Amino acid sequence: MSTSAQPAAASVQDLVASLACAGRAAGRVLARTPSADKERALKLAAAALRRAAPDVLAANARDISAAETNGLSGAMIDRLRLDEKRLEGIAAAIEDVAVLADPVGAVIDEQARPNGMVLQRLRIPIGLIGIIYESRPNVTADAAALCVRSGNAVLLRGGSEAVHSNRAIHKAMVEGLVEGGLPADAVQLLPTQDRAAVGAMLQAAGLIDMIVPRGGKSLVARVQAEARVPVLAHLDGINHTYVHHDADPAMAQAIVRNAKLRRTGICGAMETLLIDATYPDPHGLVEPLLAEACELRGDARARAIDPRIGAASDEDWDTEYLDAILSVAVVDGLEDALAHIARHSSGHTDAIVAADQAVADRFLAEVDSAIVMHNASSQFADGGEFGLGAEIGVATGRLHARGPVALEGLTTYKWLVRGSGQVRP
Repeated sequence: MSTSAQPAAASVQDLVASLACAGRAAGRVLARTPSADKERALKLAAAALRRAAPDVLAANARDISAAETNGLSGAMIDRLRLDEKRLEGIAAAIEDVAVLADPVGAVIDEQARPNGMVLQRLRIPIGLIGIIYESRPNVTADAAALCVRSGNAVLLRGGSEAVHSNRAIHKAMVEGLVEGGLPADAVQLLPTQDRAAVGAMLQAAGLIDMIVPRGGKSLVARVQAEARVPVLAHLDGINHTYVHHDADPAMAQAIVRNAKLRRTGICGAMETLLIDATYPDPHGLVEPLLAEACELRGDARARAIDPRIGAASDEDWDTEYLDAILSVAVVDGLEDALAHIARHSSGHTDAIVAADQAVADRFLAEVDSAIVMHNASSQFADGGEFGLGAEIGVATGRLHARGPVALEGLTTYKWLVRGSGQVRP
């Protein structure tokens, strides 16, 4: 089928089933592929992506032009945009994943039972992973690399805004993987942007083993509401930074600015700043943000810091802006900060800037988020920065995997039991 074809809704279920069956067959091959062969194939995929750079950048230019015509925000266009440096970063990330320790076949633990049986838990691939994502074309490469390295096949469904970029990246990667001896169906990209295809993936129980949604609140809500396949959820990044009253002012200013403005459109960006009521220089925290045209929305005490801070609505405290907009609240110490975070955090990443180690330790222990930081920018909430290589997403739930999900999070395990004729009495 042509990648530009748009199958009728009635055929989408069959399309997804066909792709899933092919992916499952490829996954069985991947599951038994030696680690060195997967490493070599991924390095060839990175090389193929570099060779295809002119085609990928031309495809991305088409997507950027359409995004500008359709009025996408600057932050969303930034997430979408590729240039030579970013494309090289994508290729380098594939190579980084290629040389990571292969989790498949690792023995998690082993025990000998009193009856002489020996039990092992062995790490194995999950199977066929469905990735549903928006905006960022780098996810096409990151997800493919992580799944292949962990022995999983993957079925990708990218957003319409990045359709040409995704197809160009996918084409190059598959060429490299096939050159390395892996099946082409190990990494598949849905050839349609029909929204019914998303529903078909979500209903594909028994064919797709796990769904990973990467996108906005509406996408994740749809996935969670409709899925009949296990979901590894990546929810909003409503991330807080709390500046304690004894925080070093220079450190606090640098962290706050970076956490918000380094890249406003990523899930690790700070969306709410909490300032201790007795912090000595609150204006020093907000002035650099205002000077760089960041819109601040605050409570009454925050607005008293600077007249340029607008009034925050109730919805602002629960909003992931992904833009140069920030909510600001003044809190009465650690207890008040913890209470605010408990009410409004999405469980992604929350940070404290503080000199008092006891205060920091309590914050780290009591904030129930996937990532909790002390004296560091929330923009470090990234699998690459955690030494995991590329990430499939930041899981904010409680089951299976949490935080940046990389190779280990894409595996499960099975029990191996070795006996010598034991029968159960």
